[in-house]
Amino acid sequence: MRTRWRTYFPAYDPILGVNQRGRTGLSVGVAKLGGVLNDIPAALRRQAREQGGVITRRQAVTAGLSVDKITWLLKRGDWRQVHRGVYVTFTGPVSRSARLWAAVLYAGPGAYLSHETAAEINGLSDDESPAIDVTIPASRRISAPPGVVIHYSARKAMTWGPPGMPPYTIAEETVIDLAAAATAADAVVALVTRGYGRRLLAEHQLQRLALARKKLRWRRELAEVIQLAAGGAHSPLEYRHDRDVQRAHGLPEPVKQDRFRKPDGGWGYRDRSYPQYGGLVIELDGRRFHPEEQRGRDTERDNQAAVTGATLRYGWDDVTRGACATAAQEAAALRNRGWAGTLTPCSAGCRAAGGYGSSARSTAAVSVRSARTASAPAMARSPAE
Repeated sequence: MRTRWRTYFPAYDPILGVNQRGRTGLSVGVAKLGGVLNDIPAALRRQAREQGGVITRRQAVTAGLSVDKITWLLKRGDWRQVHRGVYVTFTGPVSRSARLWAAVLYAGPGAYLSHETAAEINGLSDDESPAIDVTIPASRRISAPPGVVIHYSARKAMTWGPPGMPPYTIAEETVIDLAAAATAADAVVALVTRGYGRRLLAEHQLQRLALARKKLRWRRELAEVIQLAAGGAHSPLEYRHDRDVQRAHGLPEPVKQDRFRKPDGGWGYRDRSYPQYGGLVIELDGRRFHPEEQRGRDTERDNQAAVTGATLRYGWDDVTRGACATAAQEAAALRNRGWAGTLTPCSAGCRAAGGYGSSARSTAAVSVRSARTASAPAMARSPAE
């Protein structure tokens, strides 16, 4: 399971101010703790170390620290309150990892990070969640502190909590949570395809967790996108192409995410290819889903494909508004390379079956024999206390 948790939870001792990898040097924070360090019970220091330097009032009292001592540490500024009854035990900026720990500890027994925050940790999202999402058992109710969103669940979710970090839902559980909360099917498609594209999801696990939910919005759409994404649809554009262009019109099944050796010796991947039909390659590079730096690599990939075949490149409008015309164009290219199949109309008004060029949308002729790249035209209180 690939996550980014090590970037949030480095091997650093917030109590002793020591880098755990080297165990050398003292921080400025240690100098400030100085005279009070020996007054902190060893068990409490160890517990804080395991929780990113964060402890609760209840944990401190249970470890043997008096209420007066806690008050004194807070007044001195050695400890600081993050949420009611939750403290950081170090000086300096409060890190992201400490804030995540503080939110989970505030929420109490059975709490874990979920939804957008779990997506952030799992690598499903590149953005830091604006609020920290925490789920707790439905049997309890608490008031959410600033910057924290509390969710309630009667299920026992699949979570993971490596040493030194709070528990959070695994990638598949996170996807199901976010799909259930999504307001549009396209958001579900983007989430699932991104997860597969980053090799974060297991098909059987995702399907099992989806079936276990008694109520799940977008259940049908989710089942469809899981199947296609597991088969190689690693972006919303690839998903829409496979569904609305290829399968809807009876085009042959291509090789998806076809690996090839680049001139520099590295490996690259072609979105769709037909080695059995003259090496025809189909690339799906909508600007909406591909950053600018990717486009230079796309050109290199096209040029490499032209050595043995040809490349058809399509964007978002080509596979959504112009799905029928795109299917007709792909069929024409495939027929030029030996495909003897027949297009299937996707609907009563489908224009693809009439042949390439029958659409009202005018397109330039495609030459696959010349191995050129062709492109379709664009259209309560806290339990911590």
